Amino acid sequence: MDKQEIFIFSSIGRKALMAISGAFLGFFLFLHLLGNSAAFWGAKAFISYAADLHSLPVLVLLFEVVLFCFFTIHIALALISYYENLRARPKHYSCHKNAGGRTWGSRTMPYTGLLILLFIIFHLLAFRGVKPVEIAALVRHNLSLPLTAFYYLISLAALALHVSHGFWSLWQSLGLGLRHTDLLRKSSLTISIIGGLLFSLIPLLCLLSANFLVSTP
Repeated sequence: MDKQEIFIFSSIGRKALMAISGAFLGFFLFLHLLGNSAAFWGAKAFISYAADLHSLPVLVLLFEVVLFCFFTIHIALALISYYENLRARPKHYSCHKNAGGRTWGSRTMPYTGLLILLFIIFHLLAFRGVKPVEIAALVRHNLSLPLTAFYYLISLAALALHVSHGFWSLWQSLGLGLRHTDLLRKSSLTISIIGGLLFSLIPLLCLLSANFLVSTP
């Protein structure tokens, strides 16, 4: 069978898989944000949330495996798309136009994607495997360091920019982009900004507040 006849090898098929994997990753970000919001209620609430996760090892492992699969698919498709775009546009012009409704989010997708990948590796190395009772103190310690907090803020800004175009691409893949262009573009930007700001509150509070995530007797 010719590759062109196989859905996943077609341009439409790859866009669909990119949208599905991106939607799942977006769903994970939403769940992660909900979980992290326990930090706003204090160290005890944050530790309790971590303990609840550790009490469901099989479910967490299953979710992590699925998440890893979707993440790998998303990266592979992004690399293929980036390579094909380079082949289609071998020359770089000095004049960059905002043609076709291109935004900062769409133009920087490869770069923000790389920043996000590096950030995820850094984040996992810093916090994965930590005992629930230690998590609040560790988050507090790491993110109260100015360089670490600054790195998190830059990475979360890149994530928000990446997600802003990701949501827009999802709407297009669902066939909604042409009918509600302005509304969906603004809603994608709004969702990404709100999510980015909420995530960023944790490093900001660790850096600026003396009482944030400090355990009390």
